[in-house]
Amino acid sequence: MALSPKVYTWLCGLFASLGSIIFGYDLGVIAGVLPASDFQRVMGSRFNNSNLQGLIVSIFVLGCFFGMIPVAYAADYFGRRITIQIGAAVYIFGGALQTGAQNMDMMLVGRFFAGFGVGIMSDLAPLYQAEIAHPSIRGRLTTLQQFMLGIGAFTASWVTYGCSAGLKHQPSEWRIPLGIQIIPALPLISFILLLPESPRWLAEKGRMDEAQATLARLHANGNIDDPFVLSQVKDIQADIYKAKDIGESSWTELFTVPSNFRRLSLGYILQFSVQMTGSSTRILLFQSINSIIALLGEAACVMWIDATGRRGPMIIGNVVSGLSFVVGAILMARWPGTVDNNAVSPRAFGESDFYSAALSRHTILRISTWVFNFFFSSCIGPLSWAYPAEIYSTRTRAKATAITSSASWISNFFIAQVTPPAFLGIGWKYYLVFAICGHTNALFIWAFFPETTGRRLEEMDALFENAPLFVAGTQYAKVGDHRAAERDLRQGNFKPGDLTERAPHTHEEGGKGSTEKIE
Repeated sequence: MALSPKVYTWLCGLFASLGSIIFGYDLGVIAGVLPASDFQRVMGSRFNNSNLQGLIVSIFVLGCFFGMIPVAYAADYFGRRITIQIGAAVYIFGGALQTGAQNMDMMLVGRFFAGFGVGIMSDLAPLYQAEIAHPSIRGRLTTLQQFMLGIGAFTASWVTYGCSAGLKHQPSEWRIPLGIQIIPALPLISFILLLPESPRWLAEKGRMDEAQATLARLHANGNIDDPFVLSQVKDIQADIYKAKDIGESSWTELFTVPSNFRRLSLGYILQFSVQMTGSSTRILLFQSINSIIALLGEAACVMWIDATGRRGPMIIGNVVSGLSFVVGAILMARWPGTVDNNAVSPRAFGESDFYSAALSRHTILRISTWVFNFFFSSCIGPLSWAYPAEIYSTRTRAKATAITSSASWISNFFIAQVTPPAFLGIGWKYYLVFAICGHTNALFIWAFFPETTGRRLEEMDALFENAPLFVAGTQYAKVGDHRAAERDLRQGNFKPGDLTERAPHTHEEGGKGSTEKIE
């Protein structure tokens, strides 16, 4: 029995996001590798330099950042699949260098190339997913990035724990965890070309017959005459004809065309703001439990994001993250022992009262951290990749997402470098930075981010040309029926390449108005 088109497309998107497992795994595994005594021996006396210890971690992110410009050229020239394959190959090279590292220099080079490869795969996966998806499940595909990242982090926490417990003081304590990170890249580099190429990239290259056949493979069990397929071909062709008046895509048009610059700015701010929620500082706390909570949040996002829309979850997630840091700041300011038990003496309270109060405060801090992690994983993290991947036209998507993704890597590096000295210098007051940023992020998204749920990719140009700069309270801020675009394509009720106006959660069936419940 043949798979339904949506299941097949979803599985293609799932496979393409294997690179995100690597990213999540690296986030978790390096923290377990650094303390290993044999790792420190191999790294030599230079490991005692705290700056070099920090560089072992952060050079991975720098590699991700420097992979962004090449990925844009490669994705437009070679296609989405081959570029993902290139990223996997570069990553395997970097992972092999790390696993076999004999000194600090070899480890740093390996970390850089591994980051370079991860940067390519992380940028391309949601882009490819957006371009192959049915409109009604585009959110489910593009948010798989964060879910797979969570699986990687969860795996890393148990691998490092097991190796640390069972192989202590042996070379395998750290070489095995580093070697395991290569495994997800092997099927990706081996089988990615068996997946269909992005039909929109094929169409952009003038290969319309191949694009139509690929759409049929993805959305109609191979039937090239299916009305849904024919409507998409018509829509994509109209978008391409419109773009031909502009000429070849260029970096310049991202900054000189107002609607492009608007989208680029929103995407860049969104990606940069993710780290300003404090994700890197709080996810490291209580790692094992947090990895499970993160997976639950990421799974919830994948299941519900197409029904809830994009704006609402991003707003709510940022508000909750800001409030969780308010709680943390209050606890740390009022009771420094919440974080450092040596800072408060039991004798000041009486031992039984002190330990009871300390337990209560630690419980509140843990709960606030878990709440933060759930909402970050279900609202903020996944959508920081999904939203930029769907708001650009095909001609600019690779270049634009390369720029916006670079914001994530540079802000990640920035926060990682600033956080340790900031905590030493101002203590709990540093939490206020994230408390404020969480709320300002939410306000900015509420005011300026148009809702994209229920829109065709080919509508995005018109959406950002027509929507006012301040979208709050307008029709462009409302959540549309996430099945509407797909239904319009099947029925031919759409304007190729233009914006289709719809009332939220309503549609026409058989000539009669009806209201469809979002499930």
